[in-house]
Amino acid sequence: QVQLVESGGGLVQAGESLGLSCIVSGNILSINGMGWYRQAPGKQREVVAAITSGGRTNYADSVKGRFTIFGDNAKNAVYLQMNSLQPEDTAVYHCNTYGRSWYPWGQGTQVTVSS
Repeated sequence: QVQLVESGGGLVQAGESLGLSCIVSGNILSINGMGWYRQAPGKQREVVAAITSGGRTNYADSVKGRFTIFGDNAKNAVYLQMNSLQPEDTAVYHCNTYGRSWYPWGQGTQVTVSS
């Protein structure tokens, strides 16, 4: 069974950067078709960045130009580099599939941005 393990979150000040990692364990063919999601308290989960099955990247408007998603097939890993973080980026961040059936959700990683 596939397991997702996210890491790299923390507490930062506005304007700072963080890099998140997601290790996908199990028998997967490619990290294409994976995305990063976030859920803030009292809000619905939203996708912030994704690598499509065709290898293209998509970003939510709110993070375009600040976040970068990339992957490493050899390591079964998906990363999210987050720059110029803002308080509204505060959320629990998860990785999971994008455009196909979800894997079981991991524990996520908390990102807190102070103003």
